[in-house]
Formats: sequence, structure tokens, C-alpha cells
Amino acid sequence: MSHRSRILVVGDIITDVVAVLSGPLATGSDTAAEIRFSGGGQAANTAAWIAAQGVGVTLVGAVGDDEAGRDRVAELTGIGVDCAVERHEGYPTGTVIVLTADGERTMVSQRGANLRLSAVHVDRALAGAPDVGHLHLSAYTLLDAASRGAGLRALAAARERGLTTSVDAASAASAAPLRRVGTAAFLTWVRDVDLLLVNTDEATVLTGGLDPAAQARALSAAARRVVVKRGAAGAVWVDREATVSVAAARRVAVVDVTGAGDAFAAGLLTAWLAGADPRAALDRAADLGATAVATVGARPTP
Repeated sequence: MSHRSRILVVGDIITDVVAVLSGPLATGSDTAAEIRFSGGGQAANTAAWIAAQGVGVTLVGAVGDDEAGRDRVAELTGIGVDCAVERHEGYPTGTVIVLTADGERTMVSQRGANLRLSAVHVDRALAGAPDVGHLHLSAYTLLDAASRGAGLRALAAARERGLTTSVDAASAASAAPLRRVGTAAFLTWVRDVDLLLVNTDEATVLTGGLDPAAQARALSAAARRVVVKRGAAGAVWVDREATVSVAAARRVAVVDVTGAGDAFAAGLLTAWLAGADPRAALDRAADLGATAVATVGARPTP
């Protein structure tokens, strides 16, 4: 990219409360756990990983006018993310409780102020960042009706300004949010984005039970380029020129998978926008994803 090298990331800012359970959850009783509080949210995490690579990044989101919101913004600013963040009095900063046991994650979510993100604020943030060349949208913004207008405006405004665009389908531990809005609606919202990222569950919801390369090819009718993230099985890239690239996952000791997909997205975007070919971009994404799963928490370590 040229002088317009900044990436604008739009989406959720969250407090993660992660409870690593000692065993199965004992409903109606006590279950011992290791509990930690940290910054989270797909958009915020992706922005943090982009900043850690020395690329200019602005995060557009919403928090409550509360201590949690101030802490989340301070964390991000401290690691180099420019925050174009609205504060909403009377709405709490979003919180997700993550229950982890036996390799499975269950999430209990309060999106809070994230639902207050507005199209007006998105336009204001874009106007205040003339060096932006790419807009990346976390689809959580699209999946909730209250914030959908902001997500749709972000994509429309990016096209008006000649920016490249990407969307992460954003269904966390399952594709349930995506299933609720429906395939036809979602593919209409993301039509002709430059890059669509989906995990295997999301790809299956959107295309059916095909193999990953076939899923990516099917989705390339909607998006110009599609990456199917397959976790430990690697990733597949397909574009409309019929280019197919496959990357293997890195073999690392898994400490915490929280934020791994967000790190993957950051690596993919920064490499691709710098001119890397699909294979090199996937390799960079895999490297960053491996770094994420080998550390505790959803953000890069200082």
C-alpha cells in the first residue's frame, strides 16, 4: 500500500472473564477454576495484533462510561492502537464470561455498549483518519440488529472512499449467531468485500458440508477472496481467479486458544496489504496464530 497504509478496524471492545474449570461444570454447586480478567473483543484483539506488527491501526468501537471502558481503551492505547471510541453513559462496557474445560469453550455474553455503535460514529472516525487504506469489520457488528447499521455503513463508506475491505464472520466458539441471521442475509451484507474470513463452522453454515476448498470456492461468489480457517488443520485461500493456496498450522504447545483467530486475521491482513502473495500471507497468519495459542490471553504480550 502507499501513503494510505493505516488499517481501520470496526467492532467489539470487550472485557473477557476467563474461567478455566478444574473439571465439568457442577450445575447448582461449586466448581473450582482459575479466573482472570483481560481485554477482549474480536475487533479490539485484531487491532492489538496489527499494532504489535508496527502497522498503523485505528479501532472504531463503543464502550460504557465506566471503569472497565476506560481500562480497555487505556490498554489498547498503551500498545499503539489509535482508539476512535464512543463512550455511552448508562450502558456497560461489553463483557464475555468464557468457561473453559476439556478443550471446550462456553461463552456467556453481554454486548452492552457495543450495541450502541452508530453509523454516524463510523463516518466520523473515517473522516478523522485520512491515511486509512483498508477497513476490517468484525461481523459481530452485523450479527446484532442494534449495531447492524454501523457495520453496513462501514462497508459502504469504505467503498465510497476506495478502500479495500475485509470481514471476519465472527461467530466465536460456534456459528450460532451466524445461523440465527441466516445465510442469504449475511452473504448479501458482505457481497464483494475484498476478503472474507470464516472458520470451519461458519463455512459449513454458509455453504453446507463441503470440503474446505469447495466451501471457499462457493463463498467466492460473494467475496472476492475467501480464507477458511481450520485451526490445527491449517487454512485455505481461494479467490475469483481460481487461485487456491493451503497453509499448514504450526506445531506448538497449546496454552490458550483465546484470540488465536484474531491474531491469524492480523497476520493475514498486514502481509496481504503489504503485497504478499496468498501463500506468504497465510504463512504469516499461521505464525501469528501459533504465537497466540502459545500464550495466555487474547492479546500480544509486551
